[in-house]
Amino acid sequence: MGIVIKQSLRNTVVTYLGFGVGAINILFLYTKILEDTYFALVTLILASGAIIMPLMAFGVHNTLVKFYSAQKEEQKDAFLTLMLLCPILIILPLGLLTYAFYDVIAGFLSHENALVKDYVWHIFLVGMSMAYFEVFFAWSRVQLKSVFGNFMKEVFARVGITLLLTLYYFDFITLDMFLKMVVGMYLLRTVIMKLYAYRLRWPRLNFNFPEQTKEILTYSLLIILGGSAALILLEIDKVMINQFKAIENVAYYGVAVYIATVIIVPYRAMHQITYPLTASLINKGDIFGLGELYQKSSLTLFIASGLLFLLIVLNIEELYLLLPTAYSKGFYVVLLIGMAKVFESMLGNINSILFNSKYYKTVLMFGVLLAMTTIVLNLWLIPLFGIEGAALASFSALFIFNLLKMVFVKLKFDMLPFTKDTVKVALLIFFLAFLFAYLRFYFHPIINIGIKSMLIIAMYLGILYRFNISDDVSAIMNKFLKRKP
Repeated sequence: MGIVIKQSLRNTVVTYLGFGVGAINILFLYTKILEDTYFALVTLILASGAIIMPLMAFGVHNTLVKFYSAQKEEQKDAFLTLMLLCPILIILPLGLLTYAFYDVIAGFLSHENALVKDYVWHIFLVGMSMAYFEVFFAWSRVQLKSVFGNFMKEVFARVGITLLLTLYYFDFITLDMFLKMVVGMYLLRTVIMKLYAYRLRWPRLNFNFPEQTKEILTYSLLIILGGSAALILLEIDKVMINQFKAIENVAYYGVAVYIATVIIVPYRAMHQITYPLTASLINKGDIFGLGELYQKSSLTLFIASGLLFLLIVLNIEELYLLLPTAYSKGFYVVLLIGMAKVFESMLGNINSILFNSKYYKTVLMFGVLLAMTTIVLNLWLIPLFGIEGAALASFSALFIFNLLKMVFVKLKFDMLPFTKDTVKVALLIFFLAFLFAYLRFYFHPIINIGIKSMLIIAMYLGILYRFNISDDVSAIMNKFLKRKP
C-alpha cells in the first residue's frame, strides 16, 4: 500500500483543493453572480456532456488501463495507436447526426425550458473534450503518474470557472461569451493533458494492431455501456429535472449534490492509483494481494468518507444560512446522496476489481439494468417530489447497484471488503452523530461550522488513533506527530 498511500495522499490534497475552489464557485460565486436559470444552464451543459462522454471515449479510458500492463513492450505503440483512434469512430458519426437532427435534439432538450435550445453544440463539445481528456489521463495513469492529471481534472477547470465568473461580474465578457469560454476551457484542458501524456510516453504510430484487437474492441464496446450506466446513475437526475421542472431547480439540486459529493473525494483520489495496481494484480493472478488491497482500501475510504459525512450533515443547517434562501431546499438531497456516497466508499477498489476481471460483462449488464431503473424512478419520483424525488431515485439505484457488486465479488472471488474494524468505524460514526446532532452554538454560521468541525475531527481522529483501528491512519498520524509506531 506504500505507493497507494503516497500518491493517494497527493491526489487527495489536489482533489480537495479542486473541491475547495469548486465550493467557492458553486456556493458563493455562481449563486451571487449568475441568475438561477443560467447557473442551472451551465450545470445542465456539463452534466449532459458528462453523460455522453463514455460513448465518445469509446470506453478507451478503461480499456487502456485494463490491457496496457498485459502488452509486450514491442506491442505497446500499436496498442496506444488503437486507443487514440477508437474515439473517432463515435465522435465523427455523432457529430454528423447532431448536425443533421439538431432541431429534433434541441426540441427534446428544451421541452420544458426553451432556454436550452441554443446550447446543443456546447454539450457536444464539452462531451468530446471530456472524452479525450479521460483518454490522455488514462495514458498517464498506466505510467503510474496520476497527480498532474488529477490536478487538471479537479483544479484547472474550477479555477478557470472562477476567473470567467470574475470577468463576467466586472462586465469584461458577456453572458454568451462566458458560456462559450466555459466550453473553450474544457477543450484547452484536454490539449494540456495530451501534451503531458505524450511527455511521459511519446506516441509512435503503429498500425499493426495487437493480436487481441478483437478482444480489446469488444471490451471497449461493452465498457461504453458500463461507463454510460455509471454516469447515468450520477448525472441523469439533473437532465431529467430539466424535463419536468423549471430549470432553476437544476441549480438548487446541483448545489445540494455538490455538497454531498465532497464525501467521495478520497475515493476519487485513491482510485487514480488503485485502478492500475488492481489491473496488474489481476493480470498476475495475485488473489491474496488483491484481497488485501480490497480490504485496506475499503477501511481507509470508509474512515475518510465517514468523517466527511459527519462534518457535512452536522453542519448543513449553518451552511445553508450562508446561501440565498432559494437554495436551502436541499437538506434531504444532501442526506440521501451522502449516505449513498459513504456506502460506495465502503466498497474500496471494487470497481477496479470488476472492470479488470473476466466477469466485467455481467457487471456491465447490472449497470445497464440499474441505469434503466434510475430513469424509471426519476420519471416517477421527480413529478411527485421534485428535487427530493430525484435524490431518492439516485439513492435507491446507487444502493442497489453497489450491493449487487459486493455480492457478486463475494460469489466469484470469495472476498468481502469488511473486517471487524469496519464495525468499529461504523459505531464511531453513529456515536458522534448522536453526540453532536443537537449541539448548538449561537455565533455567526461560519464560526459555528469551524468550532463544531474542529471538535468532531479531534474526537474522530483521537478515537481512531487511541484504539489503532487502521494501521494506515495510525502510520500517517504517527508521522504527523513525529512518533515511532
